[in-house]
Amino acid sequence: MKSDNDFMQLFGVGSGQLAALVAEGLKGGGDWCDLFFEDTSYSELMLRDGEVCAGGSHIDYGCGIRVLKGEKTGYAYAESTDYPALLAAARSAAAISQAAGSLKVSAKSPAVSLDLYPQQNDWRQSEAAQFVPALQKLESLIRARDARVHKVIAALSFQVSDVMMYNSLGELTADSRPVGSLTVTVVFIQGSRTEMNNASRSFRTGAEMINDSLLEELADDVTSGMDARFEARRPKGGKMPVVMGAGASGILLHEAMGHAFEADFNRKGQSIFADKMGCRVAAKGINILDDATLPGNRGAINIDDEGVPGQKTYMVEDGILRSYLHDRISAAFYGVSPTGNGRRESFRYNPIPRMRCTYMENGSDGSPEDIISGVKKGVFVDQFSNGEVKIGEGDFTFYVKSGYLIENGRLTMPVKDINIVGNGPRALADIVAVGSDLKIDNGTWTCGKEQSVPVGCGIPSVLVKELIVGGE
Repeated sequence: MKSDNDFMQLFGVGSGQLAALVAEGLKGGGDWCDLFFEDTSYSELMLRDGEVCAGGSHIDYGCGIRVLKGEKTGYAYAESTDYPALLAAARSAAAISQAAGSLKVSAKSPAVSLDLYPQQNDWRQSEAAQFVPALQKLESLIRARDARVHKVIAALSFQVSDVMMYNSLGELTADSRPVGSLTVTVVFIQGSRTEMNNASRSFRTGAEMINDSLLEELADDVTSGMDARFEARRPKGGKMPVVMGAGASGILLHEAMGHAFEADFNRKGQSIFADKMGCRVAAKGINILDDATLPGNRGAINIDDEGVPGQKTYMVEDGILRSYLHDRISAAFYGVSPTGNGRRESFRYNPIPRMRCTYMENGSDGSPEDIISGVKKGVFVDQFSNGEVKIGEGDFTFYVKSGYLIENGRLTMPVKDINIVGNGPRALADIVAVGSDLKIDNGTWTCGKEQSVPVGCGIPSVLVKELIVGGE
C-alpha cells in the first residue's frame, strides 16, 4: 500500500507546497480551500463477433483546487502539477469565489482506515490485449447456450485512479481506486423477430476478476429468459399493484428516491423531502441506506473526494427519514457531520453530494413467491432500462425491460413495452411488503448528475400497492 510520501512523489509536490497553495487560495478571505490530485490510467477493449473492433488507453492527470466563500464556490484546475500551474489555479479559484458571507466548514474528519478494494493483480500491470481470449471464450459460451444468437458484442474496461487530497484543516488523505467492468450485448433472432439483451459486471478489484466463473455467470445471465422475451406481449394498462424483483430493480430506488435524499437538492429546497427530516416517509420496518463500505462493490470508497472516510448512512430507518447524503458544504449548512458522499467525476469537477451503493434492507415478508401470491392482478418487473425523474415533484417514469403479468397470485404472461409511472414519495409510502431476498446488483451502474460516477444499487423483492402501468 502506498504511503502519503509515495503519493506526494507521484504528484511532484511537498508538504510545504500544499500548505502554500491552500494559503494562496484563502488570501481573498475564503472560508475553505482544498486540493484534489488525480492520476488515472484507463484502458478499454471491444470485440464484435470474436474480432477486436475497438480499443485504447489513456492517462488523465492533474489537480483541481476549490475555494469556498459564503455560498460561492470557486473552482479551477490544472492538467499539470508543476507548481506555477497549481499556483495559477489556486489564484483563479480564489478570484471566482469572491462573495459576501461566510461558511464554517466541518471540523477534521475522523481517522478511519478502510481497505475496501481487494485485489491480487494490479490492472496497471495488464495489457488489454491479454484479455482477448477471455472475451472470445465468453462469446463461445453464449453461442453454445442459445442457437438464436445472431451477434455478440463484448466490452472490457478497467482503470486505476491514484488520488490525493489536502485541505485548509491540514488533512492529507490519499487513495488508490481500481475498477473493472465487463459488458456483453447479444442480438437474438427467431424467425422474423429480433430481441436484444445485455448483462454486465463491475467491481473494485484487480484483473483477477476476469475468470471462468465470471464468464459462465455472464453467459447465463444474458441468455436466460429469452423464451419469455420472444413470447412477451403488451398488457392492458392501468393502476395496479407492482412487485419489483430483487436486485436490478434497485435502480428505481436510486433514481426515484435516492436523488431526492441528496443534501444539495434539500438545502436548496428543490427536493420533495426538503421539509421531511424526522418524518415518517415509509412503513415501519423499511430501512434505506447508502453504503460505501461493501468490499469490492462498484460504489465502494475508502474515502470520498473530500477526504471524508467512506461509511454506511441510513437515510430511512424504520420508515423515518433520518439523514440526507452530505458533502462538507451541506453538512456545514445543516450543522451535522459529512456522510462521505462528496464525489466528483475527475479533478476537473468540484465535489457534490452523490450516492455510492443505495439499497433497501431485507424485510420480513418472505420470498418473492410469498409476496406474489397475495396479488390478485398486477405486474412483476425485474429489470428497468431508461427512466426519467423530476427531483422537485418526485414524479418518475421507467421503461420495463422484462416482467410478467400477475393473475390470482401467479406469474402468467410475459410482458414488454410497458412503462411504470409514479411518484417517488408516494411509491415509498405505498410499499406494503418487503421480502427477505436482498440482492446487490453488480452491473455497470453509472450515475449522471452533472458528472458521472460509478455507483451500486440493490433491493429485496417489494410490493408497491399501486403504480400506473402504461400498456394498451
